[in-house]
Parts: sequence; structure tokens; C-alpha cells
Amino acid sequence: MSALKTPRTCPNGHRYYKTTDCPACPICENERGKKNNPFVGLSAPARRALEHAGISSLEQLALSCEKGILKLHGMGPGSMPKLRGLLAAQGLFFKKD
Repeated sequence: MSALKTPRTCPNGHRYYKTTDCPACPICENERGKKNNPFVGLSAPARRALEHAGISSLEQLALSCEKGILKLHGMGPGSMPKLRGLLAAQGLFFKKD
């Protein structure tokens, strides 16, 4: 038995359907991921994990160790190669454990 999708409207007026109680609007998430975000290419949960940890730049990310980033809710091991690549493109690296 699958869950029913319920119609929702976000504060920005986007209409969408969801089966969960998660309040995140998929349209806003998609737009937010494209606007001057250094973490373009990451999944929305991974971007939100960094955002909730107060990490909004590659420089801030470089102050963290990989193990600490992996412990964030929403961050998976598949995101780490992308993060390493973004850091390396700027000559940055994760802090050593």
C-alpha cells in the first residue's frame, strides 16, 4: 500500500504534492541549489545538511574533517567525492582527522 500524495503550497506559492510530512518545497529546493551555491551538484539533503551545520562556503567546509561531515544527517558517502572535487578545484582540502 502506497501513501497518498497530498497537495501543498509553499510560502512562495509553489504547488506540489508530497507523501511525507517534510515541509521542504521541492521547487524551492531546486531553485536554491542553483543560486550562487558552492555546493551545486550535491543532493538536496546533503546541501541542507551543510546549511544546517552553518557551512555555506568551501572555505568553511575545509575547516571540517571528512568524518565530521559524514556524521551530518542527510550527508551520505556518495557526496564525499563531489565535496573533495569542489575543494580541490579551489586548492582546498578537508582538515585532517
